[in-house]
Amino acid sequence: MVDNRYATALVIGSVLSLLATVYLSVAVGTQHWYEYNTPEVNNTTHSEPVFPNGTRALWWRCILVASPSYWFKSPDRKMETRCSSFSLSDQLGTKYKPGNEEEEDLLRTYLWRCQFLLPLVSLALVFLSVLVGVCACLCRSFTPTFCVGVLHLLAGLCSLGTVCCFLAGVDLVHQYFPLPDGVEGTLGWSLYLALISFPLQMMAASLFLWAAKSHRKNYTRMTAYRVA
Repeated sequence: MVDNRYATALVIGSVLSLLATVYLSVAVGTQHWYEYNTPEVNNTTHSEPVFPNGTRALWWRCILVASPSYWFKSPDRKMETRCSSFSLSDQLGTKYKPGNEEEEDLLRTYLWRCQFLLPLVSLALVFLSVLVGVCACLCRSFTPTFCVGVLHLLAGLCSLGTVCCFLAGVDLVHQYFPLPDGVEGTLGWSLYLALISFPLQMMAASLFLWAAKSHRKNYTRMTAYRVA
């Protein structure tokens, strides 16, 4: 028999975990992590490290360009977004310092690898916690709830690490390639979604851990009372 307080904590923790998973999944699947804005679209190519009037994300980078006009040159041409995705070699490969292709840039290399792997690890930990929770329900045991809380705690740390590694990587790129005059860089809504998922996962972890610990203490007291 589970106390109503513990059941309520489990329900609230599950809802928070679901919201955090949705927010993180949307953040990972969208490209508005960091945005570059300038009054005029500059002529640029996808080989440049920073794109004015574009966005940058975990998986790809996008640039806003004028749509092609085949019949006439319109004074007010429409703009369209063109994106290029990062390959696995781009994400996990070794990075070198600009101007020196022989000197490895360890910090930039591991920042790229972490921002690629940490969100996947976070989602995998949440999925594993769901499996543990389902097994706990089938076995009618409250003990695995502690493991669910620990997994959510680790998932929250991975989500926070994703945001930190991405921001550190962007700052490092801006040190190597300063933004042109008139170009402003701002944080996008995708990054904020990933950042919001961190406290949600931590609150869910706290509720699961509290429920498991409190239920264990209560069960121990009840057992001692029955023995006495």
